[in-house]
Amino acid sequence: MSETWTVILDHADVPIVLAPMAGGPSTPELTAAVADAGGFGQLAAGYLSAADTGARITATRAATGKPFGVNLFVPGPATPSAELTDYLAELGADYELADAKFDTDDWDAKLDLLVADPVAVVSFTFGCPSAAEIARLHAVGSEVWVTVTAPAEAHVAAGAGADVLIAQGAEAGGHRATFVDRPADDGTDPLGLLALLQLLAAGTDRPLVATGGIATGAGIAAALAAGAVAAQLGTVFLRCPEAGTNRAHRSALTTDTPTMLTRAFTGRRARGLRNRFLVEHTATAPAGYPEIHYATAPLRSAARAAGNADEINLWAGQTHALTPEKPAGELVRELAADTKIALEKALSRRIQCY
Repeated sequence: MSETWTVILDHADVPIVLAPMAGGPSTPELTAAVADAGGFGQLAAGYLSAADTGARITATRAATGKPFGVNLFVPGPATPSAELTDYLAELGADYELADAKFDTDDWDAKLDLLVADPVAVVSFTFGCPSAAEIARLHAVGSEVWVTVTAPAEAHVAAGAGADVLIAQGAEAGGHRATFVDRPADDGTDPLGLLALLQLLAAGTDRPLVATGGIATGAGIAAALAAGAVAAQLGTVFLRCPEAGTNRAHRSALTTDTPTMLTRAFTGRRARGLRNRFLVEHTATAPAGYPEIHYATAPLRSAARAAGNADEINLWAGQTHALTPEKPAGELVRELAADTKIALEKALSRRIQCY
């Protein structure tokens, strides 16, 4: 296992990792602010070209001297067009759609970039890179983190050489990181974070970073007590001024609207705030990522421009109501202090054995 994790702990004063929130919220400014406050910042490269990713890495380095990570989406297979036809026809009756295209999110070029211009950590979502790809990153000094949602995925990632496992519970906002998003409801029960942490702690020797529904110091403390070395938080940073979250999304986070899992916007299960589009189209949306993501891009863009929260993918975790509006550095420092208090309270409680 790589020694880089020890180096990161030496530079990160608090066990807080910034989740890489692709599609707008992730910015060099947010990544740098979290890092400078003592946490570990990650920069989302999903949906970006290799050139744009490189520019954001350069901007992040200009904003902070602290180490940080870059997150990539692992590409999957193309979706047969026959599986998309009915759903796209349903949407096309009411909305302007773009081509339902397939691409690999500039996978090869981004890997080449990160080998040529290494960062401290390269993390992965939607699957696990090959052992050879992980070895390339190790060879230039980067640590590899793989996001997993089940013990079977953790076994694959550890076998390929991943240094750290990001354990994503079902409470998490945004896309589920499952390696395979099954096309039909098959009775699979997604694991909550606490259950997943216990299973992974018992079945792997890799360090665990916990993510999903964590929004307070007490939540971070709970994750640490369950075996994680750090907690990765995303939704709680969405209202920070450094985040690129659009205005309608920011406003919606302040409501008590419940969340739900849906494939309606992108063709891959993701957790977001309930709105009209999700209610009307979740039941019929197939597994078809990234094709549906590209097809729905115009309607989402138009809704953002109009401030129409009913037709935007309002990704958010189950604890979104706890999301504050304050600078990211201030938030990290408050969360760190609250984590310490929560741990001290837990240790001070008298535990009786019968």
